[in-house]
Amino acid sequence: MSAGSFPAPSSPSSPSSPSSPSSQSSPASPSSSNRRFGVWLIGARGSVATTAVAGCAAVGAGLHPPSGMVTETEPFTAAGLPSLTSLVFGGHDTLDCPLPKRAEQLAAGGVLPHGLPGAVHGELAAAEREIRPGGPLPGDGRTQDELIAAFTADIQSFVRRHALAGAVVVNVASTEAPPTGDDLPASSLYAAAALRAGCPYINFTPSTGLHHPSLQHAAHTAGVPFAGRDGKTGQTLLRSVLGPMFRRRALDVRAWSGTNLLGGGDGAALADPAAAAAKNAGKERVLADTLGAVPQGEVHIDDVPALGDWKTAWDHIAFDGFLGARMTLQTTWQGCDSALAAPLVLDLARLLLRSAQSGLTGPRPELGFYFKDPDPGASSDLDHQYASLLAFADRLRRGGAA
Repeated sequence: MSAGSFPAPSSPSSPSSPSSPSSQSSPASPSSSNRRFGVWLIGARGSVATTAVAGCAAVGAGLHPPSGMVTETEPFTAAGLPSLTSLVFGGHDTLDCPLPKRAEQLAAGGVLPHGLPGAVHGELAAAEREIRPGGPLPGDGRTQDELIAAFTADIQSFVRRHALAGAVVVNVASTEAPPTGDDLPASSLYAAAALRAGCPYINFTPSTGLHHPSLQHAAHTAGVPFAGRDGKTGQTLLRSVLGPMFRRRALDVRAWSGTNLLGGGDGAALADPAAAAAKNAGKERVLADTLGAVPQGEVHIDDVPALGDWKTAWDHIAFDGFLGARMTLQTTWQGCDSALAAPLVLDLARLLLRSAQSGLTGPRPELGFYFKDPDPGASSDLDHQYASLLAFADRLRRGGAA
């Protein structure tokens, strides 16, 4: 497909218009509490998706507290967000490991609590029944238009069969290398399908998604909200706090180097230098934006399969103090990538569903708090991003009014 031949998106398939009220506790529409909303996951059998589905079920049933979910804190309780129990999951994937089995594997690796896969087996099995084959796979002879049409039909069928009040498409698939020609990469095929299906879209990965030039017009005319690129879960989250600290204290950062050790599917995907470069671009952008200049040093990503879903990130920061005194700060971040990402995915899904219900469209820089590469207009300073997010929650409380 050439850059100029992307067809216009079709009208939304949701039974409700984008301006209809949300599903949760809106005083003006008490009956809306019975509405259900879809979360369509690209990479639906991966670690992040499986953790999100299992975690949503566990928190919704009161089995575990909503740790890491910003939307479950006080400022968001009156924003009219869909409840966790109203969410219905489905998605696309090219893998064939069923979600209940994948959840058991994650529990064996310490990612999910022991016994949780059994406790939420019904919800995992229900989501598994809604997963459709992704692509393109080797040997797939369909054109890009045919792939987009097939993916769109899957999403629209999901919305119709469950009589959903709306659905959001979230890319949580493995990082892909940047495209080298005019053809749409897989992430952009799914993004185009989201637009055609009339669904809000979230890119939680560094992959191209809606950033492909041939999708820009469609993204801004589809009448749906979309957000960000590459979820901010660990090393970059810390950088977005430390960078402003150095700048506000007038400390000159001379060099900032980092190393990531990670396994699992993400580690394997980022062993590709092109994919790693796409990932590191967001980390470097945060430093450039918060420090005002790019310091020396770079980030190395090492695939260590034995680590599974766990990762370690080191940073070494060299800076000058008063009278040129040479000093360093070293940090170590050790965490479980899926457990860090899943609550953010649920937050974003609820926020964008509510945005669509409130009639908001286009890029949402107010959600930059969650991304390494937020939409234009967002600060890279975490404090500023959080303030913008709180203001957005108040706007959603008022039904989207500016």
